[in-house]
Amino acid sequence: MIRQTDIEKIDQAAKALLENPGVKIEDEEIVNRLLQCGAKPGPESMVVKFPKEMAKEYLSLAPEKIFLANRAGEKQQITPETESCFWTAAALFYLDQKGFRTIDQKDLADFSRVIEALPHVDGIVGTSTEDTPPEHRDFVGLRIMAANTRKPLRALSFTPRGGEAMIEMGKVLSGGKNLKDNPVFSVGFTAHGPLRWTSLALRVFKATAGHGIPATINGEPMAGASSPVTLAGTAAVGTAEILSGIIVNQVLEPGRPCFFNLGFAHVMDMRAGFAVTGGPENALLAVAGADLARYYRIPSVSWMCSDSVFYDAQNSLEKMLAAFTHSQARVSVVWGVGSMESEKTISPVQAVIDNEIIGMVKRYLTGFHTDDESIALDVIRQVGITGQFLASEHTLKHYRS
Repeated sequence: MIRQTDIEKIDQAAKALLENPGVKIEDEEIVNRLLQCGAKPGPESMVVKFPKEMAKEYLSLAPEKIFLANRAGEKQQITPETESCFWTAAALFYLDQKGFRTIDQKDLADFSRVIEALPHVDGIVGTSTEDTPPEHRDFVGLRIMAANTRKPLRALSFTPRGGEAMIEMGKVLSGGKNLKDNPVFSVGFTAHGPLRWTSLALRVFKATAGHGIPATINGEPMAGASSPVTLAGTAAVGTAEILSGIIVNQVLEPGRPCFFNLGFAHVMDMRAGFAVTGGPENALLAVAGADLARYYRIPSVSWMCSDSVFYDAQNSLEKMLAAFTHSQARVSVVWGVGSMESEKTISPVQAVIDNEIIGMVKRYLTGFHTDDESIALDVIRQVGITGQFLASEHTLKHYRS
């Protein structure tokens, strides 16, 4: 979908933005460290310019392979070339047979147990729980998820102190193993653009650095609002934000595993001032993000969602479009299992529907074999003209596949 020459143009534009006007880095300590590592001061306070040579040097430190561990002691390797794996998503609201409401701790526990049972869902993402003080929601969410699923955990980050607490919890969950060797959870944060990293995001990166904990670096531009209305311009701004975030993390911890996440990009509906999440433009930006991440040799992330608030035809159409296009583009990690209502709500019912969609997409992308056994020429001759294959040993051997 995205030509190599177009990827190179977006890369050149993003790196030109890193040099001029640069990126606002709202943390004095990190600004000083960046300047010591070759960055240049911008025209305003806390604005940093990244020369191309510096960007190249520090982007090369981000590893191509990322390992994630689960509570069962198993490890999964993720690269820019591996097949997509699917995670749930963050949310504010919950929808199940009891109706629509804010999420509480019991809801997150129930949702985690549903996810544990779904074979095509690979990981779970924390949410905001209304019955938890905001400054505790990150590590409380991590505890709830860890108690109810063995799958890899993607914690939300609310405070730097919460990040420190989750590191200590992670050491316990990994059985005392080094988190760099057994990363049972990952973190991440989003640039608040255009071209700006907030103090909170940077302090979370600092608090979780030094342990090999994978970090998702999110550029979340909204076409027409926080980025140009054109998709190419949106991709350029988002890429510049992500690259600057990866450089910051490599300065803080050389070799820290980082995910390149342009797949959270949005498009604004100009008539309603509404963030569209389930349109074809979202799919195109996710595909571009996967191609850009492969260009940088870094794993990618996206989000499959629907703007519908119901389990309806619009929901199924948008979820299937996203699951198919993101998987076909080999986005490394696709968020959004159970996600609906423009990323504001999660639902265990939606999670089960999405699991079925993902299973269909995976089956399609697997294709089929054309060896002698699968063509079955001898079997066809044995059954003969006007025969039937129900009683064939070949059918018994292969029908489950």
